[in-house]
Amino acid sequence: MTAPPLYDRIGQTYNSTRRADPYLASRLVALVDPRPNGQYLDIGCGTGNYTRILATAGGSWMGMDPSSTMLEAARSTPGPPVQWREGEAAATGLPDQSLDGITAFLTIHHWPDRAAAFRELRRILRPGGRLVIFSSTRDQMEGYWLRHYFPEMMRASMDQMPDRASILQALRGAGLDVVVEEPYAVRPDQEDHFLYCGKDRPGLYLDPLIRRGISSFSVLAHPNEVERGLTALAADMDTGRIDEVIAAYAHDGGDYLFLACTTPQPDRP
Repeated sequence: MTAPPLYDRIGQTYNSTRRADPYLASRLVALVDPRPNGQYLDIGCGTGNYTRILATAGGSWMGMDPSSTMLEAARSTPGPPVQWREGEAAATGLPDQSLDGITAFLTIHHWPDRAAAFRELRRILRPGGRLVIFSSTRDQMEGYWLRHYFPEMMRASMDQMPDRASILQALRGAGLDVVVEEPYAVRPDQEDHFLYCGKDRPGLYLDPLIRRGISSFSVLAHPNEVERGLTALAADMDTGRIDEVIAAYAHDGGDYLFLACTTPQPDRP
């Protein structure tokens, strides 16, 4: 299996800025609700920052990712027992109905065939098992003020991101029932520096290390646009105009989305 180059490129410095956020981790735990004797998978686990927290909450956990660089970092980081395995959402290689729960944190936009991936995850979930997704949607990204400074980068980012309706349709098509839909607005104290981490802290984007851990900046953006956008952003921060830009993009639809889905349980006689 060959991982897309972006995984290995980002994985080299990923842990420097992509630490698990305590609030987001707590919501993952609450939504997947792991049992002590359950079997669980964190698909697209990256370097395992969230996997390790999930593994302390109960059950036996596996972290799966297509990037050997990411998994090498996961294996070398101390933490609770986790089985690290190379693989991808559409072809996990796991037995039918072998898992009680799956988490997918900021990964579905990297899946070439989401419908096939959801069918695969449905296959390996036991009846009543739960899939918990955390993602942004194209609809939500319309409200990112980053579009003002980096329009081409954001257009490329949004092109790879499904809209909410498409995600729900693919889940239903795979036989998964959505039981929780929970929008998330980026918090000012968020510790995981993914794409919209600087929603209320625009100065974060001036840090090259933070940009390097964000695939939109490190893979999708053209260097010339990034340079122009950063120059304009820094100038607007100096004059205070950044507040007007941020206010112009304000909306109440959330910046990201938690979805908790279940597989149907057989009818009891």
